[in-house]
Amino acid sequence: MKKKRRITFNSPVILSFVIISFGVMVLNYLTAGMSNRLLFSTYHSSLLSPLTYVRFFTHVLGHQGWSHYIGNMMYLLLLGPMLEEKYGSRAVIEVILITGLVTGLVTWLIFPNIALCGASGVVFAFIMMTSFTGFKEGEIPVTVILVAFIYIGQQIYEGIFVQDNISNMAHILGGVVGAVAGYTLNKKK
Repeated sequence: MKKKRRITFNSPVILSFVIISFGVMVLNYLTAGMSNRLLFSTYHSSLLSPLTYVRFFTHVLGHQGWSHYIGNMMYLLLLGPMLEEKYGSRAVIEVILITGLVTGLVTWLIFPNIALCGASGVVFAFIMMTSFTGFKEGEIPVTVILVAFIYIGQQIYEGIFVQDNISNMAHILGGVVGAVAGYTLNKKK
């Protein structure tokens, strides 16, 4: 007897994030960038505006272009389902929200002339979380050390020597959030 194959919605948080981000991307094109400026980028705006607080979280959904979107979504689709299966949907949502808040606040506080959008901080949080999947109490896996060293070294190098529109600060902060989450979540198990 042959078993029927079926398609499953295996990672609800990650798949929802990818779909919502796709909708935000389409909306950004339809509004000629206005939706990103209004809702899906964080920048130094008045604390009297309620949208300032919304953007601290929603900036992770916006992207500057299709290559930016596709690059981030590929990593999320590769890493996210494994993390969601291991730690649960709630933990993954919390990491996304915390990463958005931390990168949004730091951008608002320290970089008043920068607008930040994209899921890169979340991607790097997931990269660091993934390196902790084999973590056991009292041990530090060599993979964690290597990923942290290579990753942070690359971000510092690019932050100093490469002039581009990439927020290395968001990558580093996302990595820190992911490392703390990975350590904490594995320590609880």
